[in-house]
Parts: sequence; structure tokens; C-alpha cells
Amino acid sequence: MILVTGATGTVGREVVRRLPADRAVRIMARDPSRISTAPPTAEVVRGDFTDPTSLTGALRAVSTVFLVTNQLGDDDARFLHAARTAGVRHVVKLSAAAVTDSGAQDLITRWQRRNEELLRGSAMQWTLLRPRSFMSNALSWAASIRSDGVVRALGASSPNACVDPRDIADVAVRALTEEGHAGRVHTLTGPQAITAVQQTAVLAELLGRPLRCEEWDPQQARTALHERYPPPVAQALLDSAHRQRQGAKAQVEAGVPALLGRPAGSFCTWARDHLGAFTGA
Repeated sequence: MILVTGATGTVGREVVRRLPADRAVRIMARDPSRISTAPPTAEVVRGDFTDPTSLTGALRAVSTVFLVTNQLGDDDARFLHAARTAGVRHVVKLSAAAVTDSGAQDLITRWQRRNEELLRGSAMQWTLLRPRSFMSNALSWAASIRSDGVVRALGASSPNACVDPRDIADVAVRALTEEGHAGRVHTLTGPQAITAVQQTAVLAELLGRPLRCEEWDPQQARTALHERYPPPVAQALLDSAHRQRQGAKAQVEAGVPALLGRPAGSFCTWARDHLGAFTGA
């Protein structure tokens, strides 16, 4: 039995879509009614990282897990304890490429490093997926593109080897269903580093309308992020943007083509497939 967590998220829902129909799959969600992509054969159960009883039920008879956590805190520790107790053999963990960057000392990256250490020390088999930023982060521009044809970004001219979440999901499914991934780390990027200015140009061409990219100054970015996130998280995101401006996120890795036997998906392809979000269709 494969257990998928994070199935309402960007990568998790793509994993659910891609798992083979002949595999026994269970999907854990805080609110099962939000699961809209589950195949008819999948079992959907309520589970909460903060509720040990629900974890015990979700993990019953499970051998392999796709683990996604996004709340700073101890969710990984609680889940890994429950998984080890339930006899889970293999955990495929969604982490982040920044964990290998010695210059990344922000709160979020330190949390991810600690979670990786917990998994490595859990006595279960493990696989770590370390993607660069998701191409789907561009969806945060959709409203301003629709309303006034503007992309507003911090570090608009700094490159990021962002990756299509569907590629991450394809790699995750390989790791969940094939032998040979235990004890391995897969760093996943797109085929090229691309800036927000270049992404804006791609979207303008696909939409057939002029768009402009406006650079946020640090104070504008700080104000906008503090309106959306708690101060420590906002600061972590500002620190991450600073590292990107220094070129820390421009390295292209061979993980996706090596694992999938095809080129990594481009931003142009991702944008074309999600163009409706930018038109309101």
C-alpha cells in the first residue's frame, strides 16, 4: 500500500494522478472532501499530522509513503514516529534544493534540513526529492496580469532554474514504485535558469498581449510579504530572494532527464498548459 500525503498540494495531486492503477493507494488529507483527483480505486482517509490516532489509521498496512509537510514545526517528527511504529519500509520525502547551500540559513531551509536528518535517522529506507522553485509559483502573478498586465517580482532579473511540478511528480512516482531509489537524493530543476523578466516575455507571447515586469524594491517586498506571512516566514522568503539575486538558484541539474529519460519540461510548456489561469478562462 502506498500512502500519499499533501494530495491537495501542487505536487501531491500530480502524484495521485500518475500512480499506476494497479497499485493500492491511500490518500491522507485533513479534509477528505478537498480531494478531487483521486482515482476510483484509491482510498481517501482523514489524517492530521497533529493527531496521532488519525496517523495510526492512515498508516495501517502501508509500506511506502510520499511525505509532504509545509507547516513549520514538528509534523515530520510525529509522522515518522507513527510510520516507523506502523512498519512502513520506505519514505519518499519532498524537500528543497536549498538545503545543500551553505549560505541558506533562513528559518525554512533550517527546518527542511532538520526534517531530512530526522528521516535519515529513522531506520526506514528513504529517498529525498530536492526541487528548485516550482514553475507554478508564477500563478501568483495571474491576478495582476489579468487586471493590468503587470508582473511584480522581487529580483526580477535574477535567474532561477525552476522546475515543472509535473516533473517532480513523475520522479516521485518512480521512487514510490520502482526499486533502486532507497538512500538516494534527487535534485530536480528545469532545463534552464530563467528570470521573472523572461517568464513575463513568455507569457506575453502566449497571451498575445503586452505585459511588463516591475521590480519590487526591498521595502515593497517586505511590506507585501508581511501582509501574507508571519514575520519569521516573511524574512525567510526575503533571504531566499537575496540568495537568488546572488545566483544561488541558477544551477541546472541533470536529475530530471537522467531519471525520466526525457528533457525536463520548459517554462513555456508549463505556461501554455496553464494559460487559462492568466486569462480567467
